[in-house]
Amino acid sequence: MKTFLLRRIFFSVLLQLPCLSLASEQNPASVVTKKANQKILKALPFDHRQDFEDIKRGFIAPLPDNGIIKNDQGGPVWDLGAFQFARGEVAPDTANPSLWRQLQLISEGGLYRVTPRIYQVRSADLSNISFIEGDSGVIVMDPLISAETAKAALELYRQHRGNRPVVAVIYTHSHVDHYGGVRGVVDEEEVKSGRVKIIAPENFLIEAVSENVFAGNHMARRASFMYGNLISKDPKGTLGAGLGLETSTGTVTLIEPTDTITKTGQTLKVDGLTFHFLMAPGSEAPAEMHFFVPELKAVTAAENATHTLHNLYTLRGAKVRNARNWSRYLNETLQRWGEKAEVLFAPHHWPTWGKENVVNHLKKQRDLYKYLNDQTLRLANHGYNMVQAAEMMTLPPELSQYWANRGYYGSVNHDTRAVWNYYLGFFDGNPARLYPMPPTAAGKKYVQYMGGAANIIQQAKRDYNAGEYRWVAEVLDKLVSAEPNNRAARDLLADALEQMGYQQENGTWRNFFLSGAKELRDGIERLPVPLTASADTIRNMPTELIFDYLGIRLNGPKATGKQISINITLPDINEHYALVLENAVLNYTAPVSSPHCSVTIQRSDLNDILLGTATLQEKIRDGAVNIEGDAEQLKLLLSLMDQFDFWWNLVTPEPMDKQSLEAS
Repeated sequence: MKTFLLRRIFFSVLLQLPCLSLASEQNPASVVTKKANQKILKALPFDHRQDFEDIKRGFIAPLPDNGIIKNDQGGPVWDLGAFQFARGEVAPDTANPSLWRQLQLISEGGLYRVTPRIYQVRSADLSNISFIEGDSGVIVMDPLISAETAKAALELYRQHRGNRPVVAVIYTHSHVDHYGGVRGVVDEEEVKSGRVKIIAPENFLIEAVSENVFAGNHMARRASFMYGNLISKDPKGTLGAGLGLETSTGTVTLIEPTDTITKTGQTLKVDGLTFHFLMAPGSEAPAEMHFFVPELKAVTAAENATHTLHNLYTLRGAKVRNARNWSRYLNETLQRWGEKAEVLFAPHHWPTWGKENVVNHLKKQRDLYKYLNDQTLRLANHGYNMVQAAEMMTLPPELSQYWANRGYYGSVNHDTRAVWNYYLGFFDGNPARLYPMPPTAAGKKYVQYMGGAANIIQQAKRDYNAGEYRWVAEVLDKLVSAEPNNRAARDLLADALEQMGYQQENGTWRNFFLSGAKELRDGIERLPVPLTASADTIRNMPTELIFDYLGIRLNGPKATGKQISINITLPDINEHYALVLENAVLNYTAPVSSPHCSVTIQRSDLNDILLGTATLQEKIRDGAVNIEGDAEQLKLLLSLMDQFDFWWNLVTPEPMDKQSLEAS
């Protein structure tokens, strides 16, 4: 309807903004942090080296150009070489040795043979791309985040396996790192002609296009912390995200599926190979599926059985996942195919070979999620709240000593809180916590009760020197919330978060702590982040979803007392609606009999406006938009739509600019 309706989600504009050059010195690891990290060396089986053999198995060729993949303008969208600092090196004091080990594994990249007819390109993006060779061509599974990285991976595969045509693409689930690069491996005309199938689980499209839109601005901002996009790649910065290194920053694309898998047991014959499917909705993704190829004795559990404890709640923000169902899907995979599979391959990490190892891995992962589900509920039923349960939860040795169950991406702590929240919500039953004050107001009272800022900082310094970083962070968060310009408080809070980051086994926790420390010290730097709400995403959004998003953008207080009705006709897709504003809520219905005005616009022109490639006024001037009736009511409705600023502060309650930082 107007450029700003979705524009703020599209980060392409923001990516062109200059960065603030405010880089500050990072601290070394403290004595407490060094000791904490050294304990890890004694607690885990570092002498078990099978993963280091498996990660190299089947290696054919490295990524070309030293692992740098560029876009059409020559700018890098992926740089594997930036993560090579860990290879062959002993973990430094600023790194948890377990996370360092994981980085050494996931920074291995290139083309690999899984079996004689399955090949993978790994570490060319956050995820893997798999090539399954049929009788006449190749079936691509999960084509990465960006068209550029997927294209480079396909070229590397063809360089060593011949120029096999792509005959099908399989999306195992609805997250962007499993479909975003599709136009790098196939042309849409090939799909429309029927030469290429696009196979996906039921509800894939609606889940793929909705997750990054409704709460997309908030989610993407947190993702910039989660994936370490804003911090350095070195022993004091990001060590990857555990599941993969980081997210590529190329062009996110999407082609609508041609074949939908709707039920467990469904079978498809694709280029001479038989695919048996198992539905796994509401596990790692809202729409997800496993499959088995009997001719190749190969099984994939999509992202539900990788070499890490996964997220039951992702720190970027998303719906909480169902640990019970997750475990059940893995158990069903075992029951159906465990005795038949000789290899388990996944869109992250490295495969597991051998029937015994496949069964063991699936069992260990199955029981990991079942243990977290069952034991969290056991503690909840004893009366422990969410935070208490998370603090009490430990895995038994038979699960915790298995490397693939370590918390590199999910963690035992926040997954326990996820299970608790899934069943019981945000309130723990204590009425003193039912109606908390907001952070700034509460922070001011805390500071007053604790004798003022100077007294808090003095005591916090003492606790920091004693290594009580969690407490220092908790206390100073109150002070910074009350006094966001207090430089001493910000710096000491940053120091505490930094040491917490250095100790983390979990890659995303480390990235969050270190990103928070950077923002406290330097303010907000506008750096490249992935563009997930891309042109293809918008074009594939059902019109109803766009109108739902307009309702989210509506400023309710400003809309109070206003009544507007507008009929909208989209002739190119033969759709007719009315947007009706009343009770400070925007609904869409069938057309009404007496609207304030009627708008006729092609859906393709609406897409242009939403993507910011044209304005409403330009479309009216060109005759692409026709308005009958009171056009002022349309202008009024548009004026009630909020714009979302992507670069909102995560660790301070109010925006901080360079001048205010310097002044403080």
